[in-house]
Amino acid sequence: MDTQRYTRGLSKLREVDGRAGEEVMAALEPVCPDLARYVVEFGFGDIYSRPGLSLREREIATVAALSALGYALPQLKVHVRAALNVGITPAEIMEVIIQMAAYAGFPATINAALAAGEVLADAGLLPTGEEEKPA
Repeated sequence: MDTQRYTRGLSKLREVDGRAGEEVMAALEPVCPDLARYVVEFGFGDIYSRPGLSLREREIATVAALSALGYALPQLKVHVRAALNVGITPAEIMEVIIQMAAYAGFPATINAALAAGEVLADAGLLPTGEEEKPA
């Protein structure tokens, strides 16, 4: 195991996802410890730690990609929480998801909006429609 990559990845995972990311890794550990290590080392130690994009920009891209997939709803929920954690507003999250309707279709977009809505409702942050919309 590359301990430098793992340590860097674990630090970035905590910065982005907080406790939620650690819970995902803890759930994977008994089932597939190698996959848990790969997520930390590669996903966060290599990819999320790269220069060039802020964590905010990375989470916008991640929410968009997971929304477009349409079938990664548990991972989308984790990253909606992460998006909030790095300063993305609930209205911005929903705008990112709405943008996916043009590229991923309405079924994937509806699934993503409902999943994100669950996370936002749990956090007491569900948009009411009266917030200022992005220009």
